[in-house]
Amino acid sequence: MQNSRITSKLSHNQKAFFAEIIGTFVVVVFATGSVVLDAKYPGTFGLWFVALAPAIAVASMVYAFGKISMAHFNPAVTVGFLITKNTPKNFFKLYLVAEITGAILGSIFVKYVIGTQANIGANAPNYHFSILLIIGVEILATALLMAVIIVVVHTKGLRGFSGIVIGGMVGLDIFFLAFISGASMNPARALAPAIVSGYLNDLWLYWTAPFIGSFIVSLIYRKKFVK
Repeated sequence: MQNSRITSKLSHNQKAFFAEIIGTFVVVVFATGSVVLDAKYPGTFGLWFVALAPAIAVASMVYAFGKISMAHFNPAVTVGFLITKNTPKNFFKLYLVAEITGAILGSIFVKYVIGTQANIGANAPNYHFSILLIIGVEILATALLMAVIIVVVHTKGLRGFSGIVIGGMVGLDIFFLAFISGASMNPARALAPAIVSGYLNDLWLYWTAPFIGSFIVSLIYRKKFVK
């Protein structure tokens, strides 16, 4: 009863802020924790687990917080929503701080509860492929995710399948594209384990390509559908 009273007294901005922290925390724990477990117990899990875990996390958090914060959990998505005018410009700092805070808390949790293998689940591209292909694939992965998110928003929830569709796209991107680019699609998800583990080598990729992918799709939508 007391918790409900406290919640009712929070402003919309405060609710959105805490929703983004919690949502991003859960997404990062599942996304990076699955990578750590797969590295910690070789041959036990596999790619299906690494792809399914974040898909379930994203789907769950979309259903839990979609009506409160629009369930960004991702700075690239926030930038996309700024372009499509689904999020006011003065909300950008609020979302960015919440997402990075939630992500770092998530990586700290993974480090001390799950393990430190694979640089705490930090994204890493496969340099057997050309750098142009790696960048292109990461842009494509984020563009596909942003396109699905925009479809969900445009259809006002896609008849209740919003979480399943968005989470499913995350899982598919990881399953089919992670072996080339790492398929982060999320600068906060990439930043947190990199900072906590100290492995910063590939961070440049995940703080450029996802924003480009999101920007392209959002700009196309804005020009076609936003007045």
